[in-house]
Amino acid sequence: MPAETHMEGVPIGRDEVLDIVRERLADILEIDPAGIAEGASFADDLGADSLALIELVEALEEELSERSTGFRIDDDDLEDLRTVRDAVDYVVSRFN
Repeated sequence: MPAETHMEGVPIGRDEVLDIVRERLADILEIDPAGIAEGASFADDLGADSLALIELVEALEEELSERSTGFRIDDDDLEDLRTVRDAVDYVVSRFN
């Protein structure tokens, strides 16, 4: 992507992050995003296995790297992401 069109450091709100996480997770799990509560546990409530979580991380990194060059979710942080809220809070904290 040419540097002139790249949106480096564009702010992103918590609600927007929540929508992105819900949409990507719904695509991966083939469920309705409206059924994904912010407090839902990936494993217990949504039935997401480790492969689904890796797919979610990859999808988030791909989408959010458009807003912040090189956005990554550190492998060491993955074990702390147990709920949708955890993922949203993590992403928001990386942007602020």
